[in-house]
Amino acid sequence: MAAQEPSPPSSLEGNKPGFPKKILANKLEDKHLCNICLKILRRPFQAQCGHRFCSYCFNKAVSSGPQKCSACIKEDIFEEPTSILKQGCAFPDNAAKREVEALEAVCINEECSWTGTIKEYEANHEGKCDFRILPCPSCKELLRANELERHNERECPERTLNCKYCKEPFHFKNIKAHDEICPKYPMICEGCAKKKIPREKYVDHIKLCTKFRTPCRFHVVGCDMMVEKEKIHDHEQACSYEHLNLLLHFIMGIKLHQSLRELDEKTKVADTFENIVCVLNREMERSATTMEAYNRQHRLDQDKIEILNNKVRQLERTVGLRDLSIVEMEGKMREMSAATYDGVFVWKISDFSKKRQDAVAGRAPAMFSPAFYTSKYGYKMCLRIYLNGDGTGRGTHLSLFFVVMRGHSDALLKWPFNQKVTLMLLDQNNREHIIDAFRPDISSSSFQRPVSDMNIASGCPLFCPLSKLDSKNSYIRDDTIFIKAIVDLTGL
Repeated sequence: MAAQEPSPPSSLEGNKPGFPKKILANKLEDKHLCNICLKILRRPFQAQCGHRFCSYCFNKAVSSGPQKCSACIKEDIFEEPTSILKQGCAFPDNAAKREVEALEAVCINEECSWTGTIKEYEANHEGKCDFRILPCPSCKELLRANELERHNERECPERTLNCKYCKEPFHFKNIKAHDEICPKYPMICEGCAKKKIPREKYVDHIKLCTKFRTPCRFHVVGCDMMVEKEKIHDHEQACSYEHLNLLLHFIMGIKLHQSLRELDEKTKVADTFENIVCVLNREMERSATTMEAYNRQHRLDQDKIEILNNKVRQLERTVGLRDLSIVEMEGKMREMSAATYDGVFVWKISDFSKKRQDAVAGRAPAMFSPAFYTSKYGYKMCLRIYLNGDGTGRGTHLSLFFVVMRGHSDALLKWPFNQKVTLMLLDQNNREHIIDAFRPDISSSSFQRPVSDMNIASGCPLFCPLSKLDSKNSYIRDDTIFIKAIVDLTGL
């Protein structure tokens, strides 16, 4: 059975010829050289004749067919078929590979101080040295690798930039030429001194700019004044006598000895000028008429805009009132959904930590619960809690109060309010609730029939020590506490 031929190396393993001789730190030996490229062996193959070659060099040599070993010929030991190089007749020489890879090496690039073995050179330094010389892809200048990025960004005359005005790309060397034609390049009006006018709009600007200086319309006969557009009429009125003299001199300047043909041409020039003046006068009149029409239309448009603005303001007010009504209705719906009508109410307070911090900081010292009732047409009540205490309990206790509110059926109820009230902080393990109860002082204004939305709160300023809530406890779970109120309905 024939021996299995080794697979040729992949392109990733053998796609380069040998290492340059300069990388050796010590004396070079001939046994370490490839017999084709005459460089230091890279992934050496050994042929049947005993000579060694780089993997890349050997495969390239036999890719076009069998070849005679040049080293055998040179050493005068050529012998067929042993000295014939062909696919399958050479094998990786791992011993030579280890020997070559262990050789001491230095970097061939000038000023690079790297040292190591050839194996380390190939794996970590070859093609990665900051001191290797590379051509700039744009201007072809030869530079060190560690200078290439700075060169491309700051120095290369062929580098491409984007115009900060029109965003179009151009070569750095053409920056002045681009500024001369850039349609977005900012111009300054010589008349009104307005800045940052894009070049593409500059011509339109000077057509309308009343401060832009333009030649006097009599410049064809010698007036060399440059006049602002808005003052051209004043100039022509003030200098009408001078213009007339210039026009007469222009006409009289025709030399008598010129031919009739030349005289006729001068006369045509004067006639042409007169025609131009007439056309300009008509255009001025037409422009004045058009401007007056534009002004009238502008006034009408302004009136319409004012009417529309008033309507928009009226609609905004209507929408604002409607939003307030919606918010009020949503509040009432929330209150109705949370209300109870049997004198028992459980108040869930979530985000306890944040609300406690707000109470300590004074941003929201007190909170009111939704309203609840003793019956559908009974007393209306709510709870008021101070998470950082109130009065004698400030900073030390959680304070809880009971509040009698004005209800729709107060006229049908007995006053003062005289039902026993029990307040509880619920243990969420159902073991040890914190409970306090009281019977109303009927002489207190807190329990008389309300004359405003709610009476003065009455209850327990020292309801629960805060220290009980700061330590590990079963009253706070998932950052939530539950307060329960029970109103005794006896006698109602």
